[in-house]
Amino acid sequence: MITPQYDILLASASPRRRELLTMLGLNFTIATGKDVDESYDESMPADEVAQYLSLKKAEAYRCDLADNQLLITADTVVINDGKILGKPANRQEAIAMIKSLSGHQHKVVTGVTISTTTRQSSFSAETLVEFAQLTDQEIEHYVETYKPMDKAGAYGIQEWIGCIGVKSINGSFYNVMGLPLHRLYTELKEF
Repeated sequence: MITPQYDILLASASPRRRELLTMLGLNFTIATGKDVDESYDESMPADEVAQYLSLKKAEAYRCDLADNQLLITADTVVINDGKILGKPANRQEAIAMIKSLSGHQHKVVTGVTISTTTRQSSFSAETLVEFAQLTDQEIEHYVETYKPMDKAGAYGIQEWIGCIGVKSINGSFYNVMGLPLHRLYTELKEF
């Protein structure tokens, strides 16, 4: 059990990250209002992008931290065939993304940064996800019903598509949702 010596801030608009951090039994406040540039150098290895973006987000908020505050920032990327799949811009793009994942294994990487005014720690966690072969009808049903436009890779593993489409997972389930809870808990205890 973590007995926080800091007031914890989560800088995330993601309802899933809020839900996940609540599962750790921590009291926290949402920090919002910063417009963070989430661009990155295209030559950067895909595995490093999530941690890089979590650090960028941390730097945007860190200057406003009080001495008694601890900030958590995170970013999750889906990597398929070495390419990052971001959030789909529309229905067609969501369908295309899920079709590209269908019948294949992909990687989900979440980068997390923990910051105070005097200290910072950053890490990333990786999970391999294998999708079964999905029919066009299943993919279209998912996109129409669940509207996954706010999700990297156009899917939420905790939703219907995860139940029927995820064949296997190697790594943290919660990482795929947006926060590697076991690793985060361990890092917070050591922090």
